[in-house]
Amino acid sequence: MRTVTSLPYPVEETEHLWIPMSDGTRLAARLWKPVSAQDDPVPGVLEMIPYRKRDLTAKRDSIHHPYMAGHGYACLRVDLRGCGDSEGVLTDEYLPQELDDVEEVLAWMHDQPWCTGRSGIMGISWGGFNGLQVAARQPKGLDAVVTVCSTDDRYTDDVHYMGGLMLTDNLSWASTMFSYNSNPPDPAIVGDRWREMWQDRIENSGLWLEKWLQHQRKDDYWRHGSINEDYSDVQVPVFAASGWADGYSNAVFRLLAGLDTPTRGLIGPWSHKYPHLGQPGPAIGFLQEVVAWWDHWLKDDKDNGAMDGPELAIWMQDTVAPATTYEQRPGRWVGERSWPSPRIDYTRYPLGRHRILRPETTQDDVPASPELTVESPLSVGKFGGKWCSYNAPPDMPYDQREEDGGSMIFDSEPLPERLELLGSPEVELSISADQPVAMVAVRLSDVAPDDSATRVSYGVLNLNHYAGSDNPQPLEPGAAQQFRVQLNGLAQSFPAGHRVRIAVSTSYWPVVWPSPEPVRLTIDPNESALVLPVRPMEADDELTPVFGEPEGSPPLETTQIEPDEHDWTVSRNLVDLTGKLEVVKDLGVVRFEDIDLDVTRRAVERYTFADTDVNSVRGETEWTMGFRRGDWDARTYTKTVLTSSPESFHIYAELDAYEGEIRVASKTWNTRVPRDFI
Repeated sequence: MRTVTSLPYPVEETEHLWIPMSDGTRLAARLWKPVSAQDDPVPGVLEMIPYRKRDLTAKRDSIHHPYMAGHGYACLRVDLRGCGDSEGVLTDEYLPQELDDVEEVLAWMHDQPWCTGRSGIMGISWGGFNGLQVAARQPKGLDAVVTVCSTDDRYTDDVHYMGGLMLTDNLSWASTMFSYNSNPPDPAIVGDRWREMWQDRIENSGLWLEKWLQHQRKDDYWRHGSINEDYSDVQVPVFAASGWADGYSNAVFRLLAGLDTPTRGLIGPWSHKYPHLGQPGPAIGFLQEVVAWWDHWLKDDKDNGAMDGPELAIWMQDTVAPATTYEQRPGRWVGERSWPSPRIDYTRYPLGRHRILRPETTQDDVPASPELTVESPLSVGKFGGKWCSYNAPPDMPYDQREEDGGSMIFDSEPLPERLELLGSPEVELSISADQPVAMVAVRLSDVAPDDSATRVSYGVLNLNHYAGSDNPQPLEPGAAQQFRVQLNGLAQSFPAGHRVRIAVSTSYWPVVWPSPEPVRLTIDPNESALVLPVRPMEADDELTPVFGEPEGSPPLETTQIEPDEHDWTVSRNLVDLTGKLEVVKDLGVVRFEDIDLDVTRRAVERYTFADTDVNSVRGETEWTMGFRRGDWDARTYTKTVLTSSPESFHIYAELDAYEGEIRVASKTWNTRVPRDFI
């Protein structure tokens, strides 16, 4: 990234200020604005997230907020209630209280002498979520949104559930927030009240994993904050971005299709990152695009080209060998004038006996295939990577051949010419199960002439949701039904000579939690098919987007005091037939030079199973976080264990807080939640 030190407006920073809420709670904020804004007001840009503005996101914030301020905006970065240095306690995601707070902060900002009364909300992940959710509430003075790596559907397409199945990222994310919510505010900001505020968080934030497990079907809990319940609620322009290695790329397609407001969509090769910091590369000049977006909608610069070009800009990925991490993904930028695009041909490929047949194939062309059965080992999924890559390599899927050995596979013939796909593939399957509760996982892979298989998309489905995700029902064992498994959207090219592969399995651990009993599925290929969104090769035209090089303001100075460590280990014990995936994300100790603060972050996740026992699966996470400055030394240790029986999920959690070597708080939880057809 190119650092920019000369911007159109000189910028002044207010490192800390308090914003009062109507109930007396004060929220902590940092403000960047042009020096001239007091006499010549500017529009405001708000980002409100729970990840500690003073330290954990300070370096990232220092890259883009001063940059936007230097282009004529007042950028306000606020810690959510109960997070960082803000008062109160955070007890869940996207509560009405949080959205009320965002609206109050917007109103406060509009009343400041340095603000014109016009504003936008910008954020990635959590901040992308609440930006869309607040937009749906139509507050006065909110004129546009930039949302990155977010979703419009909190049940179907978030970190908790996928296809009606529980993601183990549900455990991972709950454990992350369990740790973050137990951290103290900084005494340098809040003074002697820091211990009282810390204890309040420890005692009252709660066990979020239990809350999320109490809602295993799509109910009002998940409908709250899901703007796809009524897209017409959003009346402001939306710029939505994500990456193919991110967990939220599907939402970009849906937002463009569902919103009836001016929209832009952008999907690159990136993981869960802002595109100007995008990894895998290439990163792009995203902040230039954002400034143009704000200029167009907040300053009425209607001729600046912000809305020229394609509505959807995407990185068409070329074939690559399977790997768990990539520095760069080969490909090219392509564009579509609108989405859905009339240029996409949803082509149906019938299935045969372990074969993907040509689209024009009829039942008269090939003999009927016998029914096929599959019962996958629990080891299928160990090379599946993370549901959402946070660029903590190696967290992307590896060569699928070992996974394919425990699956039912269907291969095409070698492709006679290049094939390019853009959109969401679907697999139609005629399935019967031998158990009343069952799931299916489907993977789409690019198979090279050397037989290596690179996963390019996948989908999972809880078969008990055939009547809707709000109304799961038991299956009738042995009775065949038609199911449609939607795979994640993609933009992928397959070279001539490569094969397309579909792999079907009855489990996908530890990406999703397995069924309560071993399941054997019977599939009738004669009633099944693969539907691919084929983009014509001649579609490249004047819509091809062009982006500048990534740039931003100089990042905040930090020093790595103790080294970081990232590891991802798959192992099997052939004595007791146990298997384990262990993930280590240790960021070491980082010193924030401007505030003389040392921060420690270490997370370890372990996912285990024993042989074919689906009720042996276990997810365990451990987090250590610490903050040290002079005599102030505060740290927390959190642990969460999730197991299951055929009837229930079992949660054990513990939290210990320390000042120096003295333990000042300790809590444990031991609870269970009934399974709900999952």
